[in-house]
Amino acid sequence: MTGQQHPKGPLERTLMIIKPDAVERGLIGEILHRVELDGFQIIAMKMVKMTESQAKGFYRMHRKKTFYKALVKFMTSDPSVLCVLEREQAIINLRQLVGSTNPDKAAFGTIRHDYATATRFNCVHASDSPESAKREVHFFFRESALVRIRRRIKKIYSMPFAKR
Repeated sequence: MTGQQHPKGPLERTLMIIKPDAVERGLIGEILHRVELDGFQIIAMKMVKMTESQAKGFYRMHRKKTFYKALVKFMTSDPSVLCVLEREQAIINLRQLVGSTNPDKAAFGTIRHDYATATRFNCVHASDSPESAKREVHFFFRESALVRIRRRIKKIYSMPFAKR
């Protein structure tokens, strides 16, 4: 969190990862477009091909789960796009925008509903709590890499669907 105030609450930071399946399918621009239209500011972004060590470290909380090895293999298979996003209530708003992990259960108009092909190939990762967001952002980015944009125009237009 940044602690700055916004009319709808304090600004938060969260991590979003555009996963290898979405990168391979050419969905980076579409996903980033939806994120910006939803009011998020991208304050850091980079494309990486995660090493096995990075993937194991990032997903260490899942190391005893049956899907852990497959997840590490998937996340190291191709590049991912890592984004630090900021807005009021960023964590909950991003999770609403991306939808349920299972695309069959994701709400209409969410990123996973529209683009994910399976629970395992669900296009994006979104931090699930303030503690996770802080850990995840700092896992991949130094504080000096986070840059806020001074926007002179508050909102140009909004998405015609997925209203909240």
